Amino acid sequence: MLIENEAISFDVQEVQEPVSSPELINEKYNDGEIRIVTEQARYPLDTISEKIVHNPKYQLNPEFQRRHRWSVEKQSLLIESLIINVPIPPIFLYEFEFSQYEVMDGLQRLTAISSFYDNKFKLEGLTHWKELNGMTYGELPERLQAGIDRRYISSVILLKETAKSTQQSEFMKQMVFDRLNSGGVKLEPQEKRNSNYNGRLNKLCIELSANESFCELWDIPSPLIGIQENNVLTPREMHKHYRTMYDVELILRYFAYRQRSDLQKALSLELYLDKFLEHGNSIEASVLAEMGDCFNKSIKAVLDIFGETAFWMYRRRSDKWGWYSRATTAIYDPLMFNISKFLDHLPKLIEQKEQIRLDLIEFYKEQYDYFEGRNTTPLTLNKRDELFYEFISRYI
Repeated sequence: MLIENEAISFDVQEVQEPVSSPELINEKYNDGEIRIVTEQARYPLDTISEKIVHNPKYQLNPEFQRRHRWSVEKQSLLIESLIINVPIPPIFLYEFEFSQYEVMDGLQRLTAISSFYDNKFKLEGLTHWKELNGMTYGELPERLQAGIDRRYISSVILLKETAKSTQQSEFMKQMVFDRLNSGGVKLEPQEKRNSNYNGRLNKLCIELSANESFCELWDIPSPLIGIQENNVLTPREMHKHYRTMYDVELILRYFAYRQRSDLQKALSLELYLDKFLEHGNSIEASVLAEMGDCFNKSIKAVLDIFGETAFWMYRRRSDKWGWYSRATTAIYDPLMFNISKFLDHLPKLIEQKEQIRLDLIEFYKEQYDYFEGRNTTPLTLNKRDELFYEFISRYI
């Protein structure tokens, strides 16, 4: 069933602690095997927009960054902190080419300052300078403007000399980003993967997460719905699945589930997805394109046949049956896995979609024990696959 060259392999073994001596440790330190080369800089706030945010030499949204974007109120509180002269943490930049930089940490601070100086939002939610609420930068009294203009934001720049190869560069960037974020807001599993295992498969999962059928089935606002105006978050940006990159994880689950029986073995789901993404990034680009096409066809087929409630569970509560009105992975995983096996029979399945949807209710009633709860043992997962395969086969 797999696409040619889609299969990957990895060795499931615990990483052993290195055995070494003081001499070897000293040698490793002297060689500078993992050592970061930095310098520091300071930027006046009134130059951030021109010198960084709108400067092509700076990349503000590297793929390992998180998706979180601050609300207007949170941006306003940063501006209030600058007025009060509260110390602001430095931003971290990575020099990927000489005099060209990626923003590793501090993206939200930079864009908030730039947007404020560009008069893109009005201050709101201020607690110590309430009289400034409703004002843009251009509407502030002259004295306050001058006071903010004399503030600086510091930066720590990881120089190009830090890494000796492209591979080491990626490793160092991801390691530093992970360490910088480890003490702040907790990173969700897919945010960690996005940071630590960025590559071809990861980029494909991000791309596919914008699929219109997928967004409809998981009730995630489409990228086409809502345009950013006056620095206000779009409905998509506010959605929990998008903000935590859970939508990207769902795409990864689809590909990983196709090889689950061969690869997952004793691994937890989170660790399995980690390892699958790490090794899946080495899949050839042409094969990934076929995999992406298979996903697109499968998700559209699910929507066409089962409708927008395709991933809902029909469940029993207090001896009453009804739809659990949101998508669940207990249905998503096996249904997507099995529908991809019947892509050659779509016209016949779509023709019988009304009957299929009616029969699905009785299907869940009869097989409820295998779908209710959080039972994810290999035996249960295999049974779900078997049941869905038999169900869809009835209409071929």
